Amino acid sequence: MTGLDALARLVPPPAVPVDARGDWAEVEARLGVRLPADYKLLAETYGWGEFCDYLYLRTPFGTSPHNGLERYDGLLVWGGTLDADRLCWRTEAADPDRWPVVVEGRGVGREEHALSTAGFIEGWVTGRLRSTVLADMEPDLAPWFNAFLPRQNRCLRLSEGPRPYAERLRILRDVLAPTLDRGSWQSEDGANGQDHFATADTDWHLTYDRSRPHQIRVAFPPGDRVAARDRLFAAVRLMGCTVLEITTPEGLPLADWDADDS
Repeated sequence: MTGLDALARLVPPPAVPVDARGDWAEVEARLGVRLPADYKLLAETYGWGEFCDYLYLRTPFGTSPHNGLERYDGLLVWGGTLDADRLCWRTEAADPDRWPVVVEGRGVGREEHALSTAGFIEGWVTGRLRSTVLADMEPDLAPWFNAFLPRQNRCLRLSEGPRPYAERLRILRDVLAPTLDRGSWQSEDGANGQDHFATADTDWHLTYDRSRPHQIRVAFPPGDRVAARDRLFAAVRLMGCTVLEITTPEGLPLADWDADDS
């Protein structure tokens, strides 16, 4: 099993990767080097985005100034982290498939890993990678990938309804199925908590807050506005709850689901 195979088993790729395909020959001619075959497949599979809200994967395609491969002090940068660390290759070897991954820490040194790009990410996601620079993957969260694309956000503040929380959550996920876990937490007394998940087919990101306030938060591509509204309102009815208010993630009230939240 390759590093990419193992990674894809753990972290489902997006249905529609962003900036994932283009002319690799043109890219390599511009950079003056061949790129690792493993990285090309990784970029085509996941596209531009982030693993677990922390580790960023760049691709050489698209027009965003925040994407792309770039040179840095003899290294070739292919990604980064939330902490502004650079993820690079040391490109001295003639065979790009033998390039090690270099982590250039922001003010905390440099380390090198004799791993493929996908193998490096898979090692970090699983916790097998030992790094003095990178933060660890949160142990109680299921790994995920967010494609970098525009999203709209809505919060539905709800009445409690007669059903217990666990049943309401099951109904919500059944209506939105298939879904992917992204972790959960709850207070010791069970009064507060959150469940995080995403839809596998539409890549909507959801958080269900059990209280204070009781709400569903969702982020979705703008083109899915009507579908997201219809499915979520249907779920709320089946949950036995009532939508009390629609707000922005910051808690600002919106007139309705279609209101401009910019």
